[in-house]
Amino acid sequence: MAQPGWFPERLEGDRVVLRRHVPGNLRAFERWYADPEVARLTRYQDGPMRRDEIERFFAARVVGRDSLALAIHERRNDRLIGTTAFSQLDGENGSAMYHITIGEKDAWGKGYGTEATQLMLRHAFGTLGLHRIALAVFEFNERAIRSYRSCGFVVEGRAREAIWRDGRWWDEVTMSILDSEWQPRSAAAGRAEHAEPGVRGTVERTPQEAAAP
Repeated sequence: MAQPGWFPERLEGDRVVLRRHVPGNLRAFERWYADPEVARLTRYQDGPMRRDEIERFFAARVVGRDSLALAIHERRNDRLIGTTAFSQLDGENGSAMYHITIGEKDAWGKGYGTEATQLMLRHAFGTLGLHRIALAVFEFNERAIRSYRSCGFVVEGRAREAIWRDGRWWDEVTMSILDSEWQPRSAAAGRAEHAEPGVRGTVERTPQEAAAP
């Protein structure tokens, strides 16, 4: 369970701003998770979420205290485009699970998810002092896997043929990043930013699709 003090006021990048969800964001969730293309990338079940399922998920995992969830907004116009979260927060062992969904499909492939992930990792390791961030992603979500790799995640295992989708079995891939792996990447990004005044960060523009929430 996320502690109140763990929530940042605001995480700001070049292209996205992350901040706490508000109840009105439920309408966007109802649209996103009812979309078959988004559901394919985020759901273990084959099909969109029902409205009552979305409402329960939003209450427990988005505005509730079961996870540290933040809304992803485009910086240039403040449009809500997705959501990102840490769940299973374990302060004693310094670990958490990471989730992200870019719900607005016209925002796919523009680097928003990659930058949001980098901001969340900075908060996890630089502010909260966590040790390990892990995630799970479906094997067919290749663009998300490339984005995670660009942020420093490495594949550590897979659940073989765990997902039935599109008429065949797919693996569920598990990935993680440790603070000892993030620190040198952060230091290198800081040196690059210092060398180019006015640049907020060094975000790789790897295409990012929705990932499991």
